[in-house]
Amino acid sequence: MNDTGLRAQLFRRKPAAALMAEAESHSGGLKRALGALDLTLLGIGAIVGAGIFVLTGVAAARYAGPAIVLSFVVSGFACAMAALCYAEFAAMIPVAGSAYSYSYATMGELVGWIIGWDLVLEYAVAAAAVAVGWSGYLTVILHGVGIYLPVAITNAPGSVPGAIINLPALLVVMLITWVLYIGISESARINSIIVAVKLIVVGAVIVVGVFFVRPENWSPFAPMGWTGVMKGAAVIFFAYIGFDAVSTAAEEVIDPKRDLPLGILGSLLVCTVLYILVAGVLTGMVPAHLIDVNAPLASAFALRGMHALSGIISLGAVAGLSSVLLVMMLGQSRVFFAVSRDGLLPPAFSRIHPKYRTPYIPTTLTGIGVGITAALLPIQEIAELTNIGTLFAFVLVCFGVWILRHVEPDLKRPFRTPLVPLVPILGVIFCLYLMASLPLVTWIRFFVWMGIGLVIYFSYGRFHSRVQNNAVERARGHG
Repeated sequence: MNDTGLRAQLFRRKPAAALMAEAESHSGGLKRALGALDLTLLGIGAIVGAGIFVLTGVAAARYAGPAIVLSFVVSGFACAMAALCYAEFAAMIPVAGSAYSYSYATMGELVGWIIGWDLVLEYAVAAAAVAVGWSGYLTVILHGVGIYLPVAITNAPGSVPGAIINLPALLVVMLITWVLYIGISESARINSIIVAVKLIVVGAVIVVGVFFVRPENWSPFAPMGWTGVMKGAAVIFFAYIGFDAVSTAAEEVIDPKRDLPLGILGSLLVCTVLYILVAGVLTGMVPAHLIDVNAPLASAFALRGMHALSGIISLGAVAGLSSVLLVMMLGQSRVFFAVSRDGLLPPAFSRIHPKYRTPYIPTTLTGIGVGITAALLPIQEIAELTNIGTLFAFVLVCFGVWILRHVEPDLKRPFRTPLVPLVPILGVIFCLYLMASLPLVTWIRFFVWMGIGLVIYFSYGRFHSRVQNNAVERARGHG
């Protein structure tokens, strides 16, 4: 292939109209069983977890202080701009793959692959980090009832002396993998139960905690100034990861054109309000510098003598992290499914189980990969990759809406992002600003990861691309 042909392939778009037709033709594939409420609960299930139970304390204690509420507003605003763009794409092109499919439709195959590979950072790495957090909370709860698991089986090798494997993290990943394997209806039902539990816990934190707020704890409000607010926003962005996972389940939604925008925007709105309220209560109960970064909410109530509620919060954290893990792994398997269907990964990744109608091979492989990572690696530093990967995906989705309005302006759009190009531009600016607030080492790891992805694409994907092969066949037919 000459240079001109290669460039044509790399930047060949899969037209949005073709993706829309593809979505209509997949009625016999994945099982359509989800409604607007299911999607909203899936989004809440993915969003309310490690962010509210862990990272709120980290950002308040180390960076923003009581101004953590502003950090949540900044991150929430950036996500709102991206969510409006996601909603237009999701309603218009209801196919599995999320930002991968949208980028392929607007900026070509190479950009589509890059964002698909990038989404592995968002979902798989996030899931592994959440599994480690789940294990830590479980260990604390067991300590409270007098059960002490050996250090050797509750920590990754090298994290503490004598550690061999994080067995609880591995086991919870295997359990979630089984739930996802047997069907989307069962997964959504279990997620709904878990979400109900953790929303009750979060509600209790707000309602009870407000009576123990001491206004003097909010002074100084922003000890590190605006820099601290932005660093806090970059750290807690992990807390918002999840609303985009709603769009990865597009082919399993009963009425995607109506329900996907409701699920995406509804889950983000609910969670943003909850985050701001919890952050205000937490920093009002305990001076920011005294917040326990490992279990901020539970420790705050313990300091106020409410040990029973502290234990309930820990149980809520375990429930919260469980649902985050479920939705993250759901999203990862659906991205693999979509990429494989386009030929950029082997066909096995897009096979549907004959009984459960789930993409069982990518679900299984995702479970194995996440389980091994969570069991054997200390994830804390790697988790920062999740933030940069997600922000990068949001940037491309925002650009994509703007581009598609120009290249395919006549497409039917059941939901239209308002104030284009203002909303996409604001989304890009805020996401890039948050990316710039992340440490240099995170950027280095991100570029290394992207380099690995490019090797895979140029050694396999571009030779097996379905879009490229279809173009070659059409050219031969004309010849």
